[in-house]
Amino acid sequence: MSGSEPPEKPPKGPAGSVQSVDRAISAMESLARQGEAGVSEIAEELGVHKSTAFRLLGVLEQRGLVNQSADRGKYYLGAGVLRLAGAAAARMDISQEGAPVCRELADELGETVNIAILDDDAAVNIMQARGSASVTAQNWLGRRTPLHATSSGKVLLAHLPPTLREGLLARSLPRFTAHTVVSAAALRAQLTEVGGQDFAVAVEELEIGLASVAAPARSHDGKVLGAVSVSGPVYRLTEERIPELARRTVAAAGELSRRMGHGL
Repeated sequence: MSGSEPPEKPPKGPAGSVQSVDRAISAMESLARQGEAGVSEIAEELGVHKSTAFRLLGVLEQRGLVNQSADRGKYYLGAGVLRLAGAAAARMDISQEGAPVCRELADELGETVNIAILDDDAAVNIMQARGSASVTAQNWLGRRTPLHATSSGKVLLAHLPPTLREGLLARSLPRFTAHTVVSAAALRAQLTEVGGQDFAVAVEELEIGLASVAAPARSHDGKVLGAVSVSGPVYRLTEERIPELARRTVAAAGELSRRMGHGL
């Protein structure tokens, strides 16, 4: 890192972006190993000029991924890393704890049971169990589904902070079937009802012939982590059967919440 070194010329375009990401990850891995390090130490480990390391650490600091000690000038991992790790841990926990809950509910009802979590403007199914009646049903695992047209999505929407919820409702709501709710006012009224009864229903709103019921699963602090849903064809998930399905789904979501520490 001597002053006689020629100016560093980082690659431009996509290659440069990928290299920057790689360096950022390497810098955080270095801090994880060392506990703390100065700009010169990070620059040497990355094989870059001190000015490059300083800019890189500055960006990470702005995002809360690293902090700098005021007295020593050393950098260390910030709370942003804990936030990311916590989100990943919560996702893994709800998948692990939800597996037996999903399996039991699917066996009891004979239908497909999913756990979905919020992913920006969609619900993503991260766990699935199929009952005896749903062996030929489509696979929902890993699918991003619209919040306004699914029971899981409505549960997740209903329990979002008002500002975030209104931001999503301000967007255009695409129509998938004649039953899809595309009016923000009508959807807002539904979400108020969902919040009160603690479950949501969607009948042929995403696909013709498909119905579902969902209920919220909560963490130890009461925050909604995901939604447990039961789905199947409308000829099995009839209007008469919906109340009982809702009762069982709410109970299963409550069991998952207890497994996640809620109410303990």
